[in-house]
Amino acid sequence: MFHLILFPFLFILCFVASQAMATHSLTTSLSSSLLLPPRKLVNSSFIQCCKTQNESIELSTNGKASFPEKSPQKQQLKNLPPRPRRIILVRHGQSQGNVDESVYTRIADPKISLTEKGKAQAEECGQRIREMIEKDEADDWKVYFYVSPYKRTRETLQNLARAFERSRIAGMREEPRLREQDFGNFQDREKMRAEKAIRMLYGRFFFRFPNGESAADVYDRITGFRETLRADIDIGRFQPPGEQSPNMNLVIVSHGLTLRVFLMRWYKWTVEQYEKLHNFGNGGVVVMERGFGGRYSLLMHHTEEELREFGLTDDMLKDQEWQKIARPGELNYDGPMMSSFFTHFEDDDCQ
Repeated sequence: MFHLILFPFLFILCFVASQAMATHSLTTSLSSSLLLPPRKLVNSSFIQCCKTQNESIELSTNGKASFPEKSPQKQQLKNLPPRPRRIILVRHGQSQGNVDESVYTRIADPKISLTEKGKAQAEECGQRIREMIEKDEADDWKVYFYVSPYKRTRETLQNLARAFERSRIAGMREEPRLREQDFGNFQDREKMRAEKAIRMLYGRFFFRFPNGESAADVYDRITGFRETLRADIDIGRFQPPGEQSPNMNLVIVSHGLTLRVFLMRWYKWTVEQYEKLHNFGNGGVVVMERGFGGRYSLLMHHTEEELREFGLTDDMLKDQEWQKIARPGELNYDGPMMSSFFTHFEDDDCQ
């Protein structure tokens, strides 16, 4: 009886042992026939992540990575859209608030309209811009508009755009970051006069109006807009694929302080340099035009006398000369503050 019970278990053990021996034999034969090479060790100082060695990321000893695809050679190989010919800054036409400051006490700043004179100024501005563009003698030119959401800037654009037929307008975008400096909702006329007098003592850039903004606050939001604008330029977002032209003109319709802060941010002007700038006139225009290297310079369109009247110093004008010939991505190591800020250079020259 005991043998009858033990026999099935012995049979199962023999079957499992035979299967294990067969598997071991098959594995050994496959390994010897395939002759697999030994596994290579990876060099920890070099990470291969792409198809070719030129597309890899090399690690330096300090742990920082350099990206070859961002080098000038790689960038030149990319089919980047052409940069717009101009960035044209336009201050709104004369508004009700420019004529009567008491308007701010009963009408919200974003809802203040243009006067009839302001509308005429806007139309005249549009004609001047068109005449400037037509002097290029290019057939495929167009304009693209960025505009503050305030009523007076929107009305300025509506009247300015009368100079352009539909086929010449590539598009428009309302951009809240281009709004006027916030002075604090409804304004008390006498308090505002007192605050503006205090601003002149405190400094025009850092003084913040109660419940409002300082020019420094405007600078922060304009920095965000500038990055958006640069991205739009880099990818040609305002031009349909297949219709990209170097004769695109960007027009920014905004407010006097906002546009001065925009120029300050774009050209990296200092607070002291900003505070010496004068305001645009109503319907006034400042033109940033593409230079010979691809960067934008005020001296491509404006004369030195015009820019000095606007408030540019010798250092700022020297930098604008450099902007005329420099390429995007290059850095001006000699301006616009080197000689005026570091006064000991004169001693070095004497030695």
